[in-house]
Amino acid sequence: MNRRDFNKVLSAAAIAPAGLAGAAQAASTWSLEADIAECCSCEIPCPCNFGRPTDLRCDGNRLIEIDEGNVDGADLAGIRFLVTFEMGVWSRIYVDDRLDTERMATFEAILPLGFGFFERSARSIERVPMSVSRTDELISITTPDSAVEMKPLAGLDGGRITVSGLPSNVFHDYVQYESVKHTHKGPDREWSHSGTNGFTSRMRASS
Repeated sequence: MNRRDFNKVLSAAAIAPAGLAGAAQAASTWSLEADIAECCSCEIPCPCNFGRPTDLRCDGNRLIEIDEGNVDGADLAGIRFLVTFEMGVWSRIYVDDRLDTERMATFEAILPLGFGFFERSARSIERVPMSVSRTDELISITTPDSAVEMKPLAGLDGGRITVSGLPSNVFHDYVQYESVKHTHKGPDREWSHSGTNGFTSRMRASS
């Protein structure tokens, strides 16, 4: 599956997950807003995010931080996890180990509804130590298996490069970044990239 097809699937799953998730999940009412920060192995800009296909292998780390929303009345704010993936082949989901038992159960409820594509391709879901820091110059994300550092790509007069109207509900308020360091060492693959595509965006989705 190329990344254009992935984005179509992801958008469809987030907008209308009931038809994909089965009758039990169709009864759930949910909505969420989340901040996204991702680096992948594509060149800048990643053509997939613009609805153009690529058949090149795409290795990535996507941080998802939910700061607003609920599923069947349960609060989603504060849920944070990293999805490491080879696009369309496999994913591994790393959940911040600071989530308590109640919030972890809420995460397990929203995962197939709002993030079904990743859940269906997941080879593991585990709680791990996670560190995230954000400054104007750098976003850093660290787990035991992955390390990401990404900086904004400078635009006109050194300002941010922003893009609107991209064909996915994951890509609101899109800002172009580039990787400074993007590494992963796990059971499926190892990689190390620098100068490749990165972005931040806002995800808005609901049942």
